[in-house]
Amino acid sequence: MTSKQRSYLKSLASNLEPVFQLGKASLTPEVTDAVSEAFNTRELIKVAVLKNCVDDPREIAEMLAERTHSQVVQVIGKKIILYKESRENKKIILP
Repeated sequence: MTSKQRSYLKSLASNLEPVFQLGKASLTPEVTDAVSEAFNTRELIKVAVLKNCVDDPREIAEMLAERTHSQVVQVIGKKIILYKESRENKKIILP
C-alpha cells in the first residue's frame, strides 16, 4: 500500500465510528471471527481498544491484520484502522 493510498484511507476512516471494542479479554478467536465476517460487508473497519485492555494496540493490530488477511492502515492511540479489499463489492477505489 502506498503512502497516498494510506492517506486516502485515513481520511475516509476519520468519519467512521468503531465497529468493535476490545476490552480486558483482548483479542479472542471470537473477536477475530467477528472482524473477519465484518469484512464481508465493509472494506474499512475501525476498532477501539478500551483502557482496561493491557495489550499494546499496535501488537493487536498486527495480529488482527495477520489473522483476517487485512492491512493495518493506522494505529493512533487506542484506535486501529484496518483495510481489506473486497473481491466482489469494491466500495473504495484507491488512488
